[in-house]
Amino acid sequence: MDLKSSIGVSASGLRAQSLRMRVIAENLANQDSVARTAGGDPYRRRVATFKAEVDRASGATNVTVKSIEGDKSDFPQIYQPGNPAANAQGYVRRPNVNGLIESADMKAAQRSYEANLNAIEAARGLTMRTIDLLK
Repeated sequence: MDLKSSIGVSASGLRAQSLRMRVIAENLANQDSVARTAGGDPYRRRVATFKAEVDRASGATNVTVKSIEGDKSDFPQIYQPGNPAANAQGYVRRPNVNGLIESADMKAAQRSYEANLNAIEAARGLTMRTIDLLK
């Protein structure tokens, strides 16, 4: 694999993990959001999924975003009869966002992002050493 392809693969990983971190940040920002109307659905957690895509020109496999889908898990309910978002039984549906899971996902996305940055830096370093040898 040549330098341009290796940097391109790492750059696609950077874009994918950056989007993943934005989705996670959105989930964390809305973890306390409830429905605007009584008995309505609150914020639904979103998850980014990726796929490998082969670049026919270079033969490299890049990472692309397949989709950003809502988590299908149930909404937890808490009893708050005075809340405007409560249903007829007095229960308020809460977002299906767990802060601990989101924090762990964020840490994993950060590590993947850093790994891609390190790969780009290593490719740059090898290029610089090659240029120094050619002088």
